[in-house]
Amino acid sequence: MVADISLEDAIDLTRTGDIWIFRGRSGPDRAIQSLTNSPVNHVGMSIVVEDMPPLMWHAELGRSLPDMWSGTFQRGVQLHDLRDAVTVWAHRYGQRGWLRQLEQPVTKDMEDKALRTVARLDGTPFPSSTQLAWRWARGRVPQVRLPWQHAPEVTGDLETAYCAEVVAVTYEAMGLLPRGRNAGWYDPGRFWSGDDLELCDGYRLAPELAVHTP
Repeated sequence: MVADISLEDAIDLTRTGDIWIFRGRSGPDRAIQSLTNSPVNHVGMSIVVEDMPPLMWHAELGRSLPDMWSGTFQRGVQLHDLRDAVTVWAHRYGQRGWLRQLEQPVTKDMEDKALRTVARLDGTPFPSSTQLAWRWARGRVPQVRLPWQHAPEVTGDLETAYCAEVVAVTYEAMGLLPRGRNAGWYDPGRFWSGDDLELCDGYRLAPELAVHTP
């Protein structure tokens, strides 16, 4: 970890496509880390467009905050005020948080594709522990594709969606991740700097900035 910044500074810095990762020590946090073989247990993505406040796009079991897309309190895939989301994860859930920024800004077209993904996935339920473990294991089985078959999208219409899958689906829609991987291949640890996740078109994620939440 190369730096420690305040939440206010992180909010000022963040742009659409930046990654937020979290690590906790509770039983459920440890379970997710174990089930996904990951050093972290949660990942989300910033969405910062026009005059809207910075938003956090992610999936969680709780419904502590109003969803900014639907206007309701819901579980599963959610779009939250970023400041409120990070504060809840830091204090109510006892998580350490880090920000990883894209080293170059995304385009307006990429932002539009991110928002279309929000419209498609918002409200999708969170998977059960059994579903999560099964999808993680299945995602590591190589997919066999015949030469004339096109690479599939990372997901179609998922009945349930886990936080890392939400970020991966959105990144793929934006053109930041290649097509062809099973959604379960992605876990929060894929977006940590200790895992060498390759992005498309020269995009790279910078090292983590540890975010101090007062």
